[in-house]
Amino acid sequence: MSVTQKPFGVDLIGRQMTLYTMTNKVGASVSVLDFGAHIVSIQVPDKNGRLGEVCLGYDTLEEYDRKPSYLGATVGRVGNRIGGAKFTLNGQEYTLFKNDGPNSLHGGREGFDKKWWRGQVLEAEKEDAVIFTYVAHDGEEGYPGKMHVQVTFAWDDECRLSIRYMAQSDKDTVVNLTNHSYFNLSGKPDMLDHTLQVNADCVTDVDGGLIPTGEFLPVEGTPLDLRKPYRIGDGVARRAECRLIDAVNGYDVNFVLNGEGMKEAAVLRDEESGREMHVITTEPGMQVYSGQGLNTTGHGGKQYGPYAGVALETQHHPDSPNHPNFPSITLKAGDTYQSTTVYAFCAK
Repeated sequence: MSVTQKPFGVDLIGRQMTLYTMTNKVGASVSVLDFGAHIVSIQVPDKNGRLGEVCLGYDTLEEYDRKPSYLGATVGRVGNRIGGAKFTLNGQEYTLFKNDGPNSLHGGREGFDKKWWRGQVLEAEKEDAVIFTYVAHDGEEGYPGKMHVQVTFAWDDECRLSIRYMAQSDKDTVVNLTNHSYFNLSGKPDMLDHTLQVNADCVTDVDGGLIPTGEFLPVEGTPLDLRKPYRIGDGVARRAECRLIDAVNGYDVNFVLNGEGMKEAAVLRDEESGREMHVITTEPGMQVYSGQGLNTTGHGGKQYGPYAGVALETQHHPDSPNHPNFPSITLKAGDTYQSTTVYAFCAK
């Protein structure tokens, strides 16, 4: 195992950004950036041992700063949407920045994906890690509490990328951290031939603005039934059978995961390359977004068009502060928020 560092541009106030690359014994690597705590690159072998890029990303700091696709971003203070850009906590209403119509999305105008995180390298026998820390001030983007946040990216010889989140606040607040990487295991222009299996019997229903209604919809008999491996392109093609898919021309759906504690949430597979990615998480939900809104250029000038990658965002359910029947995202002052997600890669 080894960790290397290299400069990755200078921000508008003169701070040098750094790209950290962790490489394991088979040459597979993960690169993470202190700006926005982004995952920039994941290179893993196919069934023939050939390394290839499986994560969408950019080559310059300017692209991460200015392009809006959240490629690989650490998202917070609250990921996903908050309806009406407001919520009530301890009897007080908090108003957030509206950056998704009338709603707040992925932390607001300048979420954690636009912040500089202080990086620290930790090399060990079983895994290497890069630990990013950030302090969000009280009132930042409308959220209460000065919150200390830590995100650890760890990479091992078994090609397991572990993401461990931790946060503490001096006031009661809300927090729902996730990573917004887009995955394409084949390297082809789209991932519609990938199969996806999700361990979920239900999804959260949403209105026309993709804000949860508070109801849970069974997946049985619909293109949302991914309890067995299912080709993503087939699900998109059946959009007329499913209001949630038809409304956005693809998947942008929060799945209510079965099980408690650390459990396998999903398996993404590309048959041609033999690559698989297993998603294991402590979170109760996972947003599956099939990337139909992508329209940008990334690594090496590669065009990322619709369905170029799929995002599997482990999370608490969207708009949780406004739905008492959802698992709570309230973090009490002095308590510790912890969440873990593992993206485990293999090829066969």
